[in-house]
Amino acid sequence: MTLLVLACFSASLAALALMWVRQLRTQDATSVDVAWSFSLTGMAIAYGLFAEGDPARRALVATLGAVWSARLGWYLYATRVRAARGEDGRYRALRSGWGPHAPRHFLGVYVAQSVAATLFSLPLLFAMRGGPLDLWAVAGTAVWMVAVAGETAADRQLAAFRTRPSNRGEVCRDGLWRWSRHPNYFFEWLHWWAYVLIGHGTPVTFVGPVVMLALLLKGTGIPHTERQALRSRGEKYREYMRVTSAFIPWPPSR
Repeated sequence: MTLLVLACFSASLAALALMWVRQLRTQDATSVDVAWSFSLTGMAIAYGLFAEGDPARRALVATLGAVWSARLGWYLYATRVRAARGEDGRYRALRSGWGPHAPRHFLGVYVAQSVAATLFSLPLLFAMRGGPLDLWAVAGTAVWMVAVAGETAADRQLAAFRTRPSNRGEVCRDGLWRWSRHPNYFFEWLHWWAYVLIGHGTPVTFVGPVVMLALLLKGTGIPHTERQALRSRGEKYREYMRVTSAFIPWPPSR
């Protein structure tokens, strides 16, 4: 199992290194998020083929992990890379702050994303270990379906909002965005609980929801996104913050 994880990490690291070389030319590090997602796709498939565990269990978890990460990767590519809107604000700010040392520091960012992809692949690997599928697997699959449906709906609602020129500078309150300021993040976090259930609560499977929650609430998730929104939308976003739940979808306050 250790050799399989190391092999997947090495392949991910090589892919991320190539993407780092690409950003040296384009001066756009947005692709690192796309590469992270598709690294997980590759790892899910590799684990499904070569890991230990009942074949049906491996096939289920590999399919869930690969579909989720591939959907996210394609969405990020379509909205951030192919749309050619320029470098993501997070990386643009880092590039400006790092100045002439940016290439070296961005290499660290790409390597860190490869490490993160490997870390988040472990819940998949440990959920695959075990016997035939059971009711826990059914429950986990149900959670996965709700999470992916919610995340997809939130992404589509935001994308549709942004395509309308009249919404420039406005705050999206359509659909799920009326109930949560970050419904996409909430459902992304919820998705990781699927592997906790399928893996019967194996301790390693908790890495997904616990670490993801920390990143979303305290790391590069909600804090950065809201700083960007306050800079671009000002009082409109402050009012939105006053009445709308930050994370868990909840009816807006009056």
